[in-house]
Amino acid sequence: MKSTVNAWLSCKSQKEFELKIVERIVTYAAKAIKDKGSFSLVLAGGNTPARIYEALTKINCDWKNWHIYFGDERCLPVNHKERNSVMADESFFSKIPIPKNQIYIIPAELGEQEGAEVYNKKLNPEMVFDLVLLGLGEDGHMASIFPNSKLDYKKQVTPITNAPKLPQNRVSLTPERLSKSNYVIFIVSGKSKKIALEKFKNSENIPATKVSALRDLSVVSFDTD
Repeated sequence: MKSTVNAWLSCKSQKEFELKIVERIVTYAAKAIKDKGSFSLVLAGGNTPARIYEALTKINCDWKNWHIYFGDERCLPVNHKERNSVMADESFFSKIPIPKNQIYIIPAELGEQEGAEVYNKKLNPEMVFDLVLLGLGEDGHMASIFPNSKLDYKKQVTPITNAPKLPQNRVSLTPERLSKSNYVIFIVSGKSKKIALEKFKNSENIPATKVSALRDLSVVSFDTD
């Protein structure tokens, strides 16, 4: 499976970068809520998405109809500052009136095997996400799927035991599950991502090119640190 990117959007400023992404998120959310009464969003981890989430909190959205999932999580204690769920809470959840039972955190504190199993059971395999947000690593990784990662393709969620970055143990949705989404946005910021972005554009064999979308996949980038 190879990704088909519908739009490559290169931004000239941090403000433009954040605005383009926030506009898309809000548009997709409004459409989903109008069509079926709810919006399902899969969050990315990292510093760049954190700024996007903070910008989102300034928008007047129908938060009670949002359902939030995670693309991956590090196997760390519940309140560890390097967990994606902690970052999302500090930059996003704590600032909006979203019902807590509509935030589906990956229980990675249980370890990569049990954490993946529990989250796999929580996800309805028939459910199509409305929007998946993903970052792009310098090595072309997305979520916690790195080059040469060993995946459990039989399930929606896979344990990761050999990540080249600490912590090595993680839990991640598979490329196939992430692709079961109407829309996907890759959020790419920084000069260090330039080579990975070129590989993505050339459809080279990196994890990012394993993700597709049912309706539209876009890559929004800002080439500066």
